[in-house]
Amino acid sequence: MGNVGTIQHMFAQDASNRSAMTDKQLIDLCAKGDERAMAVLHSRYKARVFAVAYRIAGASLAEEAMQESFVRIFRGLSKFRGDSALSTWVYRLTVNTSLSLIAKRKKHWKNRTDMEKVPVVACDAPKQDSKLQGTIERCIQSLPKGYRTVLVLHDIQGLSHEECAAVMGCRVGTSKSQLYKARMKMRTLLAEAGVS
Repeated sequence: MGNVGTIQHMFAQDASNRSAMTDKQLIDLCAKGDERAMAVLHSRYKARVFAVAYRIAGASLAEEAMQESFVRIFRGLSKFRGDSALSTWVYRLTVNTSLSLIAKRKKHWKNRTDMEKVPVVACDAPKQDSKLQGTIERCIQSLPKGYRTVLVLHDIQGLSHEECAAVMGCRVGTSKSQLYKARMKMRTLLAEAGVS
């Protein structure tokens, strides 16, 4: 009995140590195939990866985009140079994966109005706001990909323009300009949908 308690304490302490690791330490262990380190990395980023995938790829592709993003993350960790923060790299892979999945599936969608048929999952929204939530999600999905990407990263995920620019591979000024245009387009789309 005493040995079981000691082993459980050691595993709990090990898990605690791993979750307190720096990104660099975590990357090194993941690159060596440490499954517990991979679980910590997954746990650390899964909510953010899903949120970005959901907003970029839509509800119907979000889960697949998240899974494919983590496959690419784990395969690419050994090549991660550390030129940017790990979170920036993870966001960039997620955005690129989500956009890639959309491109693959686009041939199955006859036109953009098919997006209205995609079920919208209202996350923790009160029932009276589910219609508004659905309208907002459809408007976000109908934005051009550059607008949608910067709007999701900056206004929803809370990234700075510098981080958005790094994820999107553009200049900070371009990020700011795209965000302004995205907000204007969202206002127009929401007004057309009857939301004031």
